[in-house]
Amino acid sequence: MWQEILPNTWESILSRIRSFDYSQKNAVLVPAAALGVGGMLVYWLTSRHKIKTIEMGDGWWGSGERPLNGKEDESIRPFKIETSDKEIEDLHRRLEQARYTPPLEGAAFHYGFNSSYLQKVVAYWRNQFDWRKQVEVLNKYPHFRTTIEGIDIHFIHVKPSYIPHGRAVQPLLMVHGWPGSFYEFYKIIPLLTEPARHSLNEGDVVFEVICPSIPGYGFSEAPHQKGFNTIATARIFHKLMNRLGFKEYYLQGGDWGSRITTNMAQMLPQSVKGLHLNVVFTSKQGLRMMISVMLGAYVPWLVGLTREDVRRMYPFIQKNIYDLLRESGYLHIQATKPDTAGCGLNDSPVGLAAYILEKFSTWTDKSFLHKDDGGLESKYTLDELLTNVMIYWVTSSIVSSMRFYKENISKDSLTADARVGVYVPTGIAAFPQELAHTPHTWAKEIFKNLITYSYMPRGGHFAAFEEPKLLAEDIMRFVRKVEQL
Repeated sequence: MWQEILPNTWESILSRIRSFDYSQKNAVLVPAAALGVGGMLVYWLTSRHKIKTIEMGDGWWGSGERPLNGKEDESIRPFKIETSDKEIEDLHRRLEQARYTPPLEGAAFHYGFNSSYLQKVVAYWRNQFDWRKQVEVLNKYPHFRTTIEGIDIHFIHVKPSYIPHGRAVQPLLMVHGWPGSFYEFYKIIPLLTEPARHSLNEGDVVFEVICPSIPGYGFSEAPHQKGFNTIATARIFHKLMNRLGFKEYYLQGGDWGSRITTNMAQMLPQSVKGLHLNVVFTSKQGLRMMISVMLGAYVPWLVGLTREDVRRMYPFIQKNIYDLLRESGYLHIQATKPDTAGCGLNDSPVGLAAYILEKFSTWTDKSFLHKDDGGLESKYTLDELLTNVMIYWVTSSIVSSMRFYKENISKDSLTADARVGVYVPTGIAAFPQELAHTPHTWAKEIFKNLITYSYMPRGGHFAAFEEPKLLAEDIMRFVRKVEQL
């Protein structure tokens, strides 16, 4: 039966198709084709403008397994830095028992921290440095701790004492790097929270500043699990800001703080009003990069470089290979086997000071390499430098801070955010003594909404610590422009 019906049915269908005139075909096919093409075009346009983000995810960095039913304590607890006679006596004993190797004649800082000058620093540390007084200085701003993803996060939160009429207070999260700490921001905080009092512009931009310690640094608990990188830090700091009641906020960072805040912008762009950086990491490589470098020294305008870019970048091999190799030996150690070197640093305050303060010499100004005292006291006081060292010493955090390199400089961590652009409004302060210079034309390939780019007149890697007023002015200029958009 089916053999008889099917042939007849097919013949009927075919005869109808043959009798379907051309105009009728067009009446149906053209709109259908237009609808299909239009749909594809709409899909292409919407997907083209869809911002790719880093997945936020979740994590657990506490000791042992994550509790199955345990709700995390989300309370924000006041915290105060304290010291004791026992802590100070132990420090003094270790300083007194230090051994030194005489420096080579005329070595200055070319072989690392000059041991002759180191003895002068240690003598000051033992006999004149007042840790109790510096603890009072550290406690002048409100400190807090809160538990996020199983570990205690330390931060300071400073609000303006006076708010001009009609002015909105802008929340600003500032993140430090290595071998710095939250203390780097102590000189810039009053400029940002009370700008009018410090004769900064019209006082039309006022901030409340939140400065957390990266987990494993200072008074933030160190992760107990492997794999804690900048993306995990970014997620934790977003949770911190949310816990403090902020839905939108500005970010600022240098060194690791630059990458952490950049990851925050890539992760939740809707929460980031603006991103300001004083260090830019770029993974720009390939033929285009090679052509840019080769032509830049001769016809910079052809590849988008300015005269100032040329002055800071060339001779390229010297400034971007030799100088960086000289300054990055620590990085290879910390990115491979940090615990080995960390053992000695965690046991010796003198070794710790030499290791940390050497970075505050040549990262502040490359020419300090030629000075017997590393030029340290031309930019900072010994009290300031030793207070930063003491934050690492009293918390035994040097090893966990060094581990941050191993967790981040791995194949997975380096590629996780490489293909995700930054679309939030961005400002860059390019300091002339930074370890490497990133020109505007390179930066805008990563930061798609670059609002300000400033060639700073002086200063190096530790911008907030060294040139707080310059940095504060640039942050304010950037935020003012963003608020006017």
